[in-house]
Amino acid sequence: MNLIFLGNRRKTRLARAGTILWVLSAALFLLATAWAAPRLLAQSERDPVLQFRQIADELSAARQGGGEENRARMEKALAYLDSIAIPVLNVPPSPHLEEANQRFAGLASHTPPVGENYRLVKLGGAPAAYALAVNFGLGGPAAVRIYAGAGGRYSLAAKIDHFAQSDFFDSDIELVSVSDSDPVFVTISGRTDDLSTGQFVAWRLEGNYVTALWTSDLLQQSTYGGDGSGFHLAYCSQVDEDHPSNCLKMARDLYHYQGGEWKRVETAELPAPKPAP
Repeated sequence: MNLIFLGNRRKTRLARAGTILWVLSAALFLLATAWAAPRLLAQSERDPVLQFRQIADELSAARQGGGEENRARMEKALAYLDSIAIPVLNVPPSPHLEEANQRFAGLASHTPPVGENYRLVKLGGAPAAYALAVNFGLGGPAAVRIYAGAGGRYSLAAKIDHFAQSDFFDSDIELVSVSDSDPVFVTISGRTDDLSTGQFVAWRLEGNYVTALWTSDLLQQSTYGGDGSGFHLAYCSQVDEDHPSNCLKMARDLYHYQGGEWKRVETAELPAPKPAP
């Protein structure tokens, strides 16, 4: 027998065996993947936190990419936030806002959660109402959910978003309560540039809807604060037209909600800040 041909036959058998093993391994891998994929999808669908984070990412990406925003998906995410807030508010004798806000902080899908936050705030009134400020990620849409009730039973009373109020500036929302006796609050939108340029809107909860009491222009170099005495706002009242980043005159206003009206009760001129180098 020619030993050369014998060696070739052995090599051929080994090659065929290797091919068969490779094919079997690939088939087993595909079967395992096909079996695991539905389970992973089902797990994602069963886990509300994962599903919420996925929707938040979608909403942020759609806004940044200029795509059409999915109202149904946004409502689903907001409903999940309601399902967390309402049970907390209905725990006697009073809600534990710190614990609730820690839980909301845990929903953020990125670390650090730049532009993404969810915060529950106590408003005025007897019984007090509560508002949840919602920011769906960097550049994403924002919303406010307001909860009220009688006899210690809270539910969703009103909402603020760009679907409910088409002219609402829903970018990077902040919220402050400005009255101890009434459910009056101010939303601050869009203060993300170097000049802290933002828009301010005062709202009042009336039953199951909110009324806009006052809306500011876009104010540059703005700072603000709210307490039981009212809403304090400082801003650039005169911009240098030749150098828009410079402010020629600053002003500070104090607003109150009194007698059923939102009023500016005090205004003062402030020294102009030094021009940026």
